[in-house]
Amino acid sequence: MYGLIGKMRAARGQRDAIMDVLLASTGAMPGCLSYVIARDPADADAIWVTEVWTDAASHKASLQLPEVQAAIAKARPIIAGFEFQVETHPAGGFGLAAVKNE
Repeated sequence: MYGLIGKMRAARGQRDAIMDVLLASTGAMPGCLSYVIARDPADADAIWVTEVWTDAASHKASLQLPEVQAAIAKARPIIAGFEFQVETHPAGGFGLAAVKNE
């Protein structure tokens, strides 16, 4: 499995608008096992995104989907920036099948 955890910063007061765009565009992404968007309780403009994919290629391919491209275009003007993104190798957990050590 392939995972990403990232922190995004919305333009002031636009966090919920970005979250709405992200939530509307994540319904059918082949290879996506989990896509969780969360508010940061200590920062009114921060959004955490945690993703689990079958593999890195599935994630890369998702960025070319028309729905994802449209969401990126819609959200781009109200995104202030990306603080960081970390790659992970999920080993399993509630809702995910266990995998052998990689």
